[in-house]
Amino acid sequence: MSLKQWADNGWLRSHKTSSQEINDLLRIVDRDLQDAAGKISADWQFGIAYNAALKLCTVLLYASGYKPEKALQHYRSIQALPLILGNTYKEDAKYLDTCRNKRNAAEYDYVGVACSDDVGELIEFVKELRVEIMKWLAANHPRLITDKINHK
Repeated sequence: MSLKQWADNGWLRSHKTSSQEINDLLRIVDRDLQDAAGKISADWQFGIAYNAALKLCTVLLYASGYKPEKALQHYRSIQALPLILGNTYKEDAKYLDTCRNKRNAAEYDYVGVACSDDVGELIEFVKELRVEIMKWLAANHPRLITDKINHK
């Protein structure tokens, strides 16, 4: 499927983004990466790191001209990853969907879902994905990159 087909199915809607909006989302990613390394429970660290990953997926969708509908918003944002970056990112989308489920359990069901290894793995994943997304933005949507954005 393509993003256009998703939009035709009512899963996405058109969205015109700006460099300011993308910059704001990337600043959230950077803040969340810093906060996830703080002295709080592993469950909360994991949730914060997951939010950073979700914002990176949102950057991809917004830059591609779409916004997910409210129903299954996190799921659709994550599943769009290989549609935008290519099939080599299918496993990354599966990993993030597993993280989505783990974050939901930690948020709504019980304590002790995540451990420090889970947190470290997710933080490293987000850092690497951020680098790839910055490369993708530079190649495909350079107008959305401003000097304010940290090109880590």
